[in-house]
Amino acid sequence: MSELKGRVALVTGAARGLGAAAAKALADKGAKVVLSDVRDGREAANAVGGAFVKHDVTSEEEWISAVTFAKETFGGLDILVNNAGVFWVKPMAVETLESFRKMQQINVEGVFLGLKHAIPAIAERAHQWDGGGAVVNLSSVAGIVGGPNIIAYNASKGAVRLMTKSAALESASLKVRVNSVHPGIIDTPMMAEAATVLEKVTGQGHNAIRDNFADRHPLKRMGRDIDVANAVAFLASDAAAFVTGSELVVDGGMTAI
Repeated sequence: MSELKGRVALVTGAARGLGAAAAKALADKGAKVVLSDVRDGREAANAVGGAFVKHDVTSEEEWISAVTFAKETFGGLDILVNNAGVFWVKPMAVETLESFRKMQQINVEGVFLGLKHAIPAIAERAHQWDGGGAVVNLSSVAGIVGGPNIIAYNASKGAVRLMTKSAALESASLKVRVNSVHPGIIDTPMMAEAATVLEKVTGQGHNAIRDNFADRHPLKRMGRDIDVANAVAFLASDAAAFVTGSELVVDGGMTAI
């Protein structure tokens, strides 16, 4: 398929998990992809014929460098996927202000810096495409409904949801669409790490925790990375040409309850 042929995408947090899956989905549709991460993402980049740049999303200087790298490597920038983020489980009573702020710095400020520095570059070429340029921000069902022991995460993903709408309104005249994706519980390395923490907190076994994760979705399974990656690719494409400021929920029915 070649719906995105000629376009250049930058995907953050792309060394593994949802970021790597999103990069592959975009590449499969013909886009040239720059994968960025604080981890080494060269293997993931090679797997999709893309390029890798080391990138701390909390650094404004590194955002400028990542956007410049995309333009110099592939000739421009048309799509941004703000995927980089962190997640942990911590009851409010033991959550520290330092830890809370760290979550916001990565999950919220990182998205803000991406919007600020990528959208002007995307706007330079947006007129070439029927659907214009596109930004997809990874939020979460935790950006829509609350949950226990994730107050910092709820705060960060709720912020991403409304930042998306604000940026969409500002960018409409530039022909740049901005949307958010809200996954349920997705079977990724990050979720496996959370399950390990919950084993210690709850005393439940690993399989019991995974079964609980699955049962929280009416479809009775955890999501797969491809479920989210397909949603990202749709929003990045001209098939979503009249979609901006929206929230696409990919949660197996979790928030319908």
